Amino acid sequence: MALRLVQVNFKARDDSALGRFWAEALGWGMASEGPGVTNLEPEGFAWPDPDAFYVDLVTVPDPETVKYRVHLDLATTSAAHQAELVARLKELGATPADVGQGDVPWTVLADPEGNVFCVLEPRASFRDTGPIAVVVVDCADPRAMARFWDEALDWTLHEVTDDHALLRSAKGVGPYLEFLRAPATRTWWNRIHLDLLPDPIEDQGAEVARLRALGAKPADVGQGDVSWKVLADPEGNEFCVLGRG
Repeated sequence: MALRLVQVNFKARDDSALGRFWAEALGWGMASEGPGVTNLEPEGFAWPDPDAFYVDLVTVPDPETVKYRVHLDLATTSAAHQAELVARLKELGATPADVGQGDVPWTVLADPEGNVFCVLEPRASFRDTGPIAVVVVDCADPRAMARFWDEALDWTLHEVTDDHALLRSAKGVGPYLEFLRAPATRTWWNRIHLDLLPDPIEDQGAEVARLRALGAKPADVGQGDVSWKVLADPEGNEFCVLGRG
């Protein structure tokens, strides 16, 4: 059995409008599987290619305005590319954001619905990730999160310290997943969450049981009767284990 991080999911006020922003930002294709759901995928790949990473955007009635614990870091290849990308993102509707970052080499922006993300300065370690370099999750204890997620995913743990933990697909493709120590205690549900895909898909039930044995708990975010299972990791971050349908 295997379980891999296949996409991030955004709760949105307007999935198609926010999808257009992120499709342009990433240079990806955009499609819809039904009303209220927009799918983004890199050009040349089709779901669920194991060498690709995806983004889903889902309209919900009242996405709360909160300090988000999950955000994306975008990769750049040079200082000029970073400046060009920041300018283009602002033209698409992104705005500068202050999250207390101070004087740092990366640029913090917010998308048209207020989701904060970073445009990183060029880093050699992210040259082969594609446009999304890192999916970042704020947490209280990176070592504890590394223990859970290293067991949960068919991914490789590259680094773990008291301040952060870094994982990536065992195939060396797509973005990294980073758990970053942050001082705030989580008291809200996340507008951006992780979606995990079992391989084979028929192992969903067994994977959910395995995750619960590792410390995950069932979570109710109003999902109703759906094909995916919603769980929360040991720090309460919701994520979904996808099923057929």
